[in-house]
Amino acid sequence: MAESPISKLSNQYHEWVRVHPRAAREFRDAIEDLLNDAGIIFDRVAARVKGWPSLKAKAKKRNIDGELMYPNPWDDIQDIVGVRVNVFHSTVIPEAITIFGDSFEVIKSVDKAAETRVAGGFGYGSHHLVLRVTEDMEDLADFVGMRFEVQIRTVLQHAWAEFEHDIRYKQGLGAPSPQVDRLFTLAAGLIELADNQFDEIAALKDPAHHADSDIEISAETLPGILAVLLDGRFPRSRSEHYRWLADLLETNGITTMNQLENLLSERDIETVHDAMKYRFRPGQVRLIDDLLLNRFGKDHIEATGDTGTRRDRRQRLVSRLKALRATRK
Repeated sequence: MAESPISKLSNQYHEWVRVHPRAAREFRDAIEDLLNDAGIIFDRVAARVKGWPSLKAKAKKRNIDGELMYPNPWDDIQDIVGVRVNVFHSTVIPEAITIFGDSFEVIKSVDKAAETRVAGGFGYGSHHLVLRVTEDMEDLADFVGMRFEVQIRTVLQHAWAEFEHDIRYKQGLGAPSPQVDRLFTLAAGLIELADNQFDEIAALKDPAHHADSDIEISAETLPGILAVLLDGRFPRSRSEHYRWLADLLETNGITTMNQLENLLSERDIETVHDAMKYRFRPGQVRLIDDLLLNRFGKDHIEATGDTGTRRDRRQRLVSRLKALRATRK
């Protein structure tokens, strides 16, 4: 009698585990060393060998036509060994992908976060790679030819995924309520926003970033940009005012960090300070509004005089412009 596919898989799996009892640790150590050698900053690397009950269940899966999804499960199932890499911010992910591509044969590369965005929603965010061990990886010489899966995601994406998995798959067979779905979607959106902020912080703190590129101004990035450019010399304004300030800057053609840095020249700050005779250290929003007025004059009044919450803004700008011009005489 021919051996059943599941019996054959069981024999292959248990023999492989017997021969490679430390496989998970060996993969983890090899990936950690690879990333460290390449200068990739990460939170942690975890590796696991899929347990037999999980592998057996996956091998039995069928498609909608009733055919086995993995006719040759030992070769077709590619995550018998799985590695997870958690990074602090998503800008590191492309760098890690490049390193893996240089060190292994890439069989498959899928951006789960992009798939979710294309679908028009928030949710699971991670980059999945299926890699094949080649002879170039000396630390994994005993596994040459084997395929394994790597998941790369931020620590926030990992926290969301772990909690979501715990709620959806470990709390019984009942489907979560629409309210739970809504809250998970909301949490995923907030996590995506937080990840974006971490990316901006990393960019601001990277000196090479300033030399190679520029950061676009938005209501979200503006507080961080000003923290760097003003170095705490002027108090932060109310959070809701930064969106208005971003609009003021855009109206005057200032849309990048480099352009804003040019506006915040020490000479112009001194000019504005002398003209306005502040009785206090001006907040960041007030200071920049005055700097815009100093540079663009009447054009700034015409473009922004009817914005904001103060009804007398236009009149106040006119008075402030007179004070600025008086100092130039």
